[in-house]
Amino acid sequence: MTDTPKRSTATTATTARRPDCVTEVRRGNTVLVVSGYFKQGTTATAADKMMKVLEAESAAGGTAAHAM
Repeated sequence: MTDTPKRSTATTATTARRPDCVTEVRRGNTVLVVSGYFKQGTTATAADKMMKVLEAESAAGGTAAHAM
């Protein structure tokens, strides 16, 4: 039988809010669960942020590790 860690039931400002996105990745018998939170009240979208990353990468010559 495998040991399953128990989750904290504390109710604080950070845990009372539901995550904006949840991703599960399965690798063999392991399941990784990642919860993501976006800054509240922001005006920049995910597309705006990605555009900034692509512009910076292009200005640097596009030598990122994934481009090789």
